[in-house]
Amino acid sequence: MSDGEARPDHPAESRPEDAALATRGLTRSFGALVAVDAVDMSVPEGELRAIIGPNGAGKTTLFNLIMRTIHPSDGTVWLGGRDITDTSEQRSPHLGLARSFQSNQLFTNLTALENVRIVAQTAQAGPFSLDLLGRGKSVAEAEATRLLERTGLEGNADVEATNLSHGDQRRLGIAMALATDPDVLLLDEPTSGMGPTETRATADLIDAVRSELGLTVLLIEHDMDIVLSIADRISVLNQGTVLKTGTPDEVQADDSVQEAYLGGMKEEL
Repeated sequence: MSDGEARPDHPAESRPEDAALATRGLTRSFGALVAVDAVDMSVPEGELRAIIGPNGAGKTTLFNLIMRTIHPSDGTVWLGGRDITDTSEQRSPHLGLARSFQSNQLFTNLTALENVRIVAQTAQAGPFSLDLLGRGKSVAEAEATRLLERTGLEGNADVEATNLSHGDQRRLGIAMALATDPDVLLLDEPTSGMGPTETRATADLIDAVRSELGLTVLLIEHDMDIVLSIADRISVLNQGTVLKTGTPDEVQADDSVQEAYLGGMKEEL
């Protein structure tokens, strides 16, 4: 299928050059196991796209391929109209691509403010800058303070990350990802391990930040109430392939999705 032809992911997004984030034929094999299988995906600027699917469907592997944490067996990754497949993962912040992880990646013995400040300053000056404690510190610290306020963590600025609650650690991970000033943000199960109140608050935060900062967001999430309430569109992965992409209503109504993943959700809703 040529770039000019319509693709099943979305007819209006046939060209990867026109999407905030796109993949074409993205594939990753581990021996005989094909974890991600020829995934074509186009995410328009400003969209919040949820990625759902059963355990082992290839969701986190897809994120790893987009971030170039692992390299594809085949296919390409496009960011803002640019093929970044062969660009190193370390270049991601400078390209406008950031990620928060399912397991918290924090400097546990540093305060919340220091965690965000270091990321902000490294994104500005580079990981090998000799100025992480110099004149650039005050600028990055001001940005870190703003992001802690935006994510509801201003009251915990001086608390070491290891002493934060689980929910606050998850929000700190989001603040750290935002500190790189991304255009596209990947969130891997940001509400994992939270209770209902924290889950709802974090979902509202993600939706608000996306709107206020004009971000494009890809969200892996198991809580279907959250997915259905904040996602513009949903891509359903099953055995490494995109089974269906559509609006929440379209995905809920699809019989193949019901069979593979949602388990009768249509009837429940």
